[in-house]
Amino acid sequence: MKRARARGRGGVFTPSDFLDVAARSAIDQALSRLAKSGQLRRLARGLYDFPKVHPRLGHLSPAPDDVAQALARETGSQVQITGARAANALGLSSQVPAKSTYLTNGPSRRVVLGKRVVDLRHASPKHLIAPGSPAGTVVQALRHVGAVRAGDVAQVAAHQLSANDKRTLGTKAIQAPAWMRQTLVSIANTVSGEIDG
Repeated sequence: MKRARARGRGGVFTPSDFLDVAARSAIDQALSRLAKSGQLRRLARGLYDFPKVHPRLGHLSPAPDDVAQALARETGSQVQITGARAANALGLSSQVPAKSTYLTNGPSRRVVLGKRVVDLRHASPKHLIAPGSPAGTVVQALRHVGAVRAGDVAQVAAHQLSANDKRTLGTKAIQAPAWMRQTLVSIANTVSGEIDG
């Protein structure tokens, strides 16, 4: 419980987050007891949170990104938001996807949290370029909007990405589909945040 409190309200975790403390069976029992006593909440099999509490609404749902990250830690895998959400995150689309879908190099898994669904879908390495990073978000947004709006992605990314994220894009561009590479390299080469054309 001490570790859950240290993470703060809203933290999501799995038994594997505590394997340095005790054996798996002891951790499972402790988490089960804490959930029964109401100190923690069991979200799904092997998934718990230390819920945020609203004065009128009670326990709030955990953030989908936190759920996805916890599931990824459990399997030692990486996750990346998908195209529609990436486009929204960069301000290229005002549509917010109803389902929280993530690509992962780990196993596929779906967690239903009330009316919300967090869906992890196994993807091949070619669809997971720089997963979990701002550079990966740019690749997913570009994949979603297509070549027609590549210039829009480049403009936004040139302003939003750090120099380090631009370097990541530059080194990972070779893994991207051919139609994306020129755009990714042009973003990587921007210094002042300006894109020609």
